[in-house]
Amino acid sequence: MTKTQAKRQTLWWHRDFLLLWSGQTVSDIGSAVTVLALPLIAVSLLGASTFEVGALSASSTVAYLLVALPAGALVDRTVKHHLMIWSNAGRAVVLAGVPLAATLGHLSMAQLYVTALVAGMLTAVFEIAYQSYLPTLIRRDQLVEGNGKIGITNSLSDVIGPGLAGGLASLLSSAAYAVTADCLSFVVSIVSLLLIRTPEPPPRANGSRQTIGKQIAEGVRYVARHTVLRRVVACATMSSLFNMTLMTVLVVFLVRTLHAPAGTTGLLLGLGSAGGVVGAFTVGPLSRLIGSARMFWAGKLFLGGFALLIPLAGPGWGVVLVSVGLCATTASVVMFNISQVSYRQAVCPPELLGRMNATMRWAIRGAKPIGGLLGGVLGDWIGLRETLFMAALGSWLAVLFIVLSPIRYLRDIPVHEAYAEKAPEPAAPTPELRAKR
Repeated sequence: MTKTQAKRQTLWWHRDFLLLWSGQTVSDIGSAVTVLALPLIAVSLLGASTFEVGALSASSTVAYLLVALPAGALVDRTVKHHLMIWSNAGRAVVLAGVPLAATLGHLSMAQLYVTALVAGMLTAVFEIAYQSYLPTLIRRDQLVEGNGKIGITNSLSDVIGPGLAGGLASLLSSAAYAVTADCLSFVVSIVSLLLIRTPEPPPRANGSRQTIGKQIAEGVRYVARHTVLRRVVACATMSSLFNMTLMTVLVVFLVRTLHAPAGTTGLLLGLGSAGGVVGAFTVGPLSRLIGSARMFWAGKLFLGGFALLIPLAGPGWGVVLVSVGLCATTASVVMFNISQVSYRQAVCPPELLGRMNATMRWAIRGAKPIGGLLGGVLGDWIGLRETLFMAALGSWLAVLFIVLSPIRYLRDIPVHEAYAEKAPEPAAPTPELRAKR
């Protein structure tokens, strides 16, 4: 294979994608540090109660629900590349206020709430722009590979970030200063974005004549009327809800029912999270082997049921079932997420990408706080083991929305006609040609 052919076959030769990916990798790890650092600051420095820590965690989720849909309209109206740069700059500035206030002795819970809320809003804008920008940077037949590589580093950041946050907090003698790592990671991401040379198509002019409300409604209608996308959002939302229910109850189950020490609990959850890395590594090769459309549902259908092992776990060596079940489930979730994001990017018209992604993520993220509340209520009402079983079963059965959709008849993900120039599809045979055959 020549060098030119290699460049067409793999993103390892795509300079601008590597810049985007490397910058986002550093940013993901930094953000994973902050996910643990903010609660540590609240508990260790400010003496926050359990309710206050929960409210801090909810601030970022609420932020996503507030701005995701308007952010989708904004993404479709503006240059996505520039919007990503400004979103990162805003996050760096907002988070830099935490170590600065700690140094001056003025840090408070109110500032942490505002920081989590504003950073969450900017994260929502960035993520929607990021998912909508990728199809303008690479060919549609490279979307699974591109999202797979991004999924690998997303999963790795979930494994590396918490440990790095704890190490930095110890090294710097305060969790507040660990947030500085996240600020610097956004600077790295900004530099990588500035170095990208691929021109981005300008936003469609007709969208700017509509009000934000009409643009949002147009995106919601597109998802609701699309034969497959409405099933994707149903599957992903149901899965997100029950996965959050499961994770909310799991730590309590390990500590109170299985009497697992804190170190064992951390190890079990870490091993379970490693399944996401495996899923991200394998989704690309499996998509090429069995077809990208089949990969859409196969991973979740055949691996998602392993979550039922979690409520079967017992004390002693029986806790291993938690890691096995969690590892397989995490792998299936990552495989599904990479496949469904690639599908969304391939079939959606370019002028609707931002609003479509915003609608999908608003619904999926919106299910998380409901799932957490459901886990707490059911855990007290029907019991921890029973709640885990119900959540595992619900998350697995969500895949039926996809299995029973028209996509089950396809081998590979189709492409919207607007991307045909980037990756032309073979022409359908004419009646004369069929007659000759």
